[in-house]
Amino acid sequence: MLKITFIGAGSSVFAKNVIGDCLLTPALRECEVALYDIDPIRLKESEQMLLNINKNSGGFGIIKAYSDRKEALRDANYVINAIQVGGYKPCTVTDFEIPKKYGLKQTIGDTLGIGGIFRGLRTIPVMLEIARDMEDVCPDAWLLNYTNPMSIITNAMQRATKVKTIGLCHSVQVCTDNLLKGLEMDTENVAWQIAGINHMAWLLEIKKDGRDLYPEIKKRATEKKEKHKDMVRYEMMKRFGYYVTESSEHNAEYTPYFIKANYPELIDRYNIPLDEYPRRCVEQIAKWEGLKEEIVNNKELSHERTHEYASYILEAMETDKMCKIGANVLNNGLITNLPKDACVEVPCLVDKTGIHPCYVGELPVQCAALNMTNINVHLLTVEAALTLKKEYIYQAAMLDPHTSSELSIDDIVAMCDELIEAHGDWLPKYI
Repeated sequence: MLKITFIGAGSSVFAKNVIGDCLLTPALRECEVALYDIDPIRLKESEQMLLNINKNSGGFGIIKAYSDRKEALRDANYVINAIQVGGYKPCTVTDFEIPKKYGLKQTIGDTLGIGGIFRGLRTIPVMLEIARDMEDVCPDAWLLNYTNPMSIITNAMQRATKVKTIGLCHSVQVCTDNLLKGLEMDTENVAWQIAGINHMAWLLEIKKDGRDLYPEIKKRATEKKEKHKDMVRYEMMKRFGYYVTESSEHNAEYTPYFIKANYPELIDRYNIPLDEYPRRCVEQIAKWEGLKEEIVNNKELSHERTHEYASYILEAMETDKMCKIGANVLNNGLITNLPKDACVEVPCLVDKTGIHPCYVGELPVQCAALNMTNINVHLLTVEAALTLKKEYIYQAAMLDPHTSSELSIDDIVAMCDELIEAHGDWLPKYI
């Protein structure tokens, strides 16, 4: 029987989407779903939710929660990872509050910036433990990583383990629809190409019936005067020529241009939601009790297959029904003007023989240059995690576009030291 293991199964809404999709896919539904989470209460809730979905969709699968991670992984064909090491409290709070003392503001802090660096540093050791377990009990399994910071985590796994790993994000498959809908343009029969890095991949081409849509997109974006949620991305498209995949609140903190203490008016001008991720966490925690009744204790719970890539990837591998995805893989010459050891987000074809990244070639020089400002941080954070040398943490922060544009070298080092101390046992010991 096919075995799918979900690590971080306490993320009930996400588990509903990803595992629910598998239970509705004929080629996958006769499977064992192994659930693991360090929170036994949330694990039990997700198990009950998926038992209900499985029963109401034909009862083909077997749903089982595990308290032992290694046993959950044993003989798995596919492993889906969605962990968050350190959670909202204490670690996300730490990632935001200590930088504020130094005058450094953030919006999301999960992919780049000082928040992304420290989330990566506390997550990579756990991911390496998972990799060791997989190498021991399911060495041929594919790992589908959904955990942020996507590029940092996936790069560490691809470089430092034998586990077949890809990184998956939502931003590629919703990019063009969101762009066109925001500009009141037709989304049907649109062809596009996207490549770059996670959260900063570029919409390189967008056409309808062979006609380039970019001139009309840029015209409408320039004419849109009222405030909206995509203002940072419109500005980047105006200045750099291409639309970027991830949201404005994310990209505001990936560059040195938008969140600046000396120019506080930029926050209002570009409608930037500072402290957005902590605010979302508080709202989600507050809403969970009501949502729990809706999706955990609902015996009639049903599901419809979503646009998440996971079930389509597994279906392609099990049936040879090819699918095309955007995934995060080791570069190895796919994008020729980015480093070969970088983690890049490119089109990939999936079939029974595996996942096959597609050659892209050169990005526009300005797009590659912006990507490099983020890749520098990715590579140094991975280096810090693999060597346990503190100097690489400092260097990652000193090269981070937003952090370095706001703070002096001395303040960056002091902030990093304070963050290391505050994290305590959430980090290994650095020298």
